[in-house]
Amino acid sequence: MALRDTCDFDALRNEAERLVIDEMERQLEERDRVPRDPETLLDIAALALNHVPPFYSVSLLGKLYASSIDRTDYAVKVRKAVSDAIRKVLANP
Repeated sequence: MALRDTCDFDALRNEAERLVIDEMERQLEERDRVPRDPETLLDIAALALNHVPPFYSVSLLGKLYASSIDRTDYAVKVRKAVSDAIRKVLANP
């Protein structure tokens, strides 16, 4: 029996993606000179996500926990990763 037949793996969500995108929106509001084209934004997101640990959730409780993460060490890592990614992408478009 295949695992995919037994379990809905589509329920796995990497909450880091949402957290990074939310943080990008916050930081980009403060910066006028960052291009808003899809390629630049995706480069920033990918680079930032490669510098934070994955944060998977499966249930509503996990998603609620992830949404309360603003003041944790993980949130600090996300803020730094996004800031660094913006800087690097701007320096190397």
